[in-house]
Amino acid sequence: MSSSLKILRPISFFLLFLLLLPFTASFSIQELLQSQGLPIGLFPDNVKSYELDLDGRLEVHLESPCMAKFDGRVYFDRVVRANLSYGGLVGLEGLSQEELFLWLPVKGIIVTDPSSGLILFDIGLAYKQLSLSLFENPPVCKPQEVLAENIGRKKKEFDFTR
Repeated sequence: MSSSLKILRPISFFLLFLLLLPFTASFSIQELLQSQGLPIGLFPDNVKSYELDLDGRLEVHLESPCMAKFDGRVYFDRVVRANLSYGGLVGLEGLSQEELFLWLPVKGIIVTDPSSGLILFDIGLAYKQLSLSLFENPPVCKPQEVLAENIGRKKKEFDFTR
């Protein structure tokens, strides 16, 4: 092996490390999403950390599993995984959306044309088009226990007023 190749190999690994460093150390999840042509409000406000590997595999860690609202209720597991590419999160795991009283896994989120103002959610059976304006800010995400308490409280209030 020539001496120039021996020198280039460590330099290329160092440059690759420097390219990935901003995504894992100094960029917020919102900045990462924005750099990939996605809206900043796809992940909730309780993101603790995330990891992005060389193949584009994204793993987002939340403080706890929780429920939020886009156009309807969505459930985030403690860890959400996806393949990140420009304009999309595909192969999603750990995100479900309520549709007609059923919880369906969200398999992908895609922005094909930002000028259209639409984002596509792949919920397995179909694609659902939503307005990009729903994702301008990270949603507030509440633990399931808090939501269950609120639902119980509303039911008691309803029973009391009858």
